[in-house]
Amino acid sequence: MLPDRQEPSPLRPAGGRVGIMTEHALDKEFWEGRWEAARRSTGPLSPNPTLTDVAAALPGGSALDAGCGEGADAIWLAERGWNVTAVDFVDSALQNARARADGIGAEVARRIEWRQADLGEWAPPPRSFDLVSAHYVHGIAQRHKLFGRLAAAVRPGGTLLVVGHHPANADIVGDTMPGAVFFTTDDLVATLDEEWELVVVDDDVPRHTADKHGETITVRAAMVQARRL
Repeated sequence: MLPDRQEPSPLRPAGGRVGIMTEHALDKEFWEGRWEAARRSTGPLSPNPTLTDVAAALPGGSALDAGCGEGADAIWLAERGWNVTAVDFVDSALQNARARADGIGAEVARRIEWRQADLGEWAPPPRSFDLVSAHYVHGIAQRHKLFGRLAAAVRPGGTLLVVGHHPANADIVGDTMPGAVFFTTDDLVATLDEEWELVVVDDDVPRHTADKHGETITVRAAMVQARRL
């Protein structure tokens, strides 16, 4: 996952021109290298602001951080009493995340279960989480199946929160791989049935990141927050 925090930006590939992934979006070895480079080059991480805004209004409980990266969201949740299952398919990212949590303290670390799994194949246990959160998950060719699995993991009364790159970003960043990178809120909403109340559906959430020159640019994110009735 590549969220709104100090992690390797999907708009700043290693070398070459600006572009959101190409064939590398599905390459585990590529992501291992990116996360290893991030471990050497980045400082403290910040959680995604959409996650903090939404979760701050929830009563707490169990959470699934799908595509957790180096764990900024999972750690933020655990610091506030959530029990978190944090999933990513990149081992180096999980190692970094676990070390960060351990460095904060045992009380936080014990609240997080770090799990290595490919979200393109792994199915979380159904109706098991009060919050299921996925931010900027890459490398999933069949997103409708991912959305369905994430939605199925939410308990009655629980919240589904998905944020990712809007297709409009293709006009800004060049190279595209729509099946693995981009989606609209319609794509996600189409996978939900009458059991769901749509809380926020927004295809124009601003996300600030940096291009290959280090200049700040603004791109669009798609965001869906829904509650299982």
